[in-house]
Amino acid sequence: MDTFNHWLENDGVAVAFIILGAAILHLGGSRIISLLVTQIVKGKSRGQPRKDIEKRQRTLVSLAVTIWRTAVIIIAILSIFNTLFPAIDLSPLFASAGIVGIAIAFGSQTLVKDFLTGLFIVSENQYRVGDIVGINGAEGRVEQLGTRSTVIRDFDGNVHFLPNGSITHVINKTMVYSGIHFTLSLASDTDLDKAVKIINSVGIELTKELDWKKKIIDAPHFDSVTTFTKSTIDVLITGKVQPSDQWKVTAEMRQRLLAAFSKASISLG
Repeated sequence: MDTFNHWLENDGVAVAFIILGAAILHLGGSRIISLLVTQIVKGKSRGQPRKDIEKRQRTLVSLAVTIWRTAVIIIAILSIFNTLFPAIDLSPLFASAGIVGIAIAFGSQTLVKDFLTGLFIVSENQYRVGDIVGINGAEGRVEQLGTRSTVIRDFDGNVHFLPNGSITHVINKTMVYSGIHFTLSLASDTDLDKAVKIINSVGIELTKELDWKKKIIDAPHFDSVTTFTKSTIDVLITGKVQPSDQWKVTAEMRQRLLAAFSKASISLG
């Protein structure tokens, strides 16, 4: 009992202070880093779309906080170990092998590659949390971009875990702006000039409405005739919208065109 009390009065108090300090740094430091990163990204991203700024903020905050918390935990563990076992000197171990050598000795080359690739992805702003991307055959929304892996949830709800080091091809569908790009098949006897006027008119009217004005950059409009056969004429409709809004605008445009064509007695192919 005396031995325990002696330990509690000496090492126990030191360990408690280390844990308390680590907890304060873990929570308080994370909060400060979040605020700093948010303000820095906001200051350096003037003129960019609001959604792009918010995505980059979330991504960088998540990465910076993860690195900070990992560093705090490692330092706290080493400090507690040094307090409990002062006779054991860990410095020769690190001096002789080195941290990198230890990592390689434990077969963690892949982890190092994942970490470095993750840093390049973030620094080059290839994609952010919230982006719709296609990566190595997986397509969906980025839910997490960590130091080791990227997590994507596809449109069926499936979650894909992709090691950063394995990523070789990225398609970002929501960078700066998104595109409207769909075709309509019209009957071959359609008055094409009349159909084009209706398409362009519907697109312009959509941009005038408050609910859609902020989403649309370039009004959906007739682009070209893609193919035609004896029975159909396929026309391409294009436009530009805010990131991630292409599906909503496309759906609304299709619905309005169906009503407008029906009213003008234009048949679909």
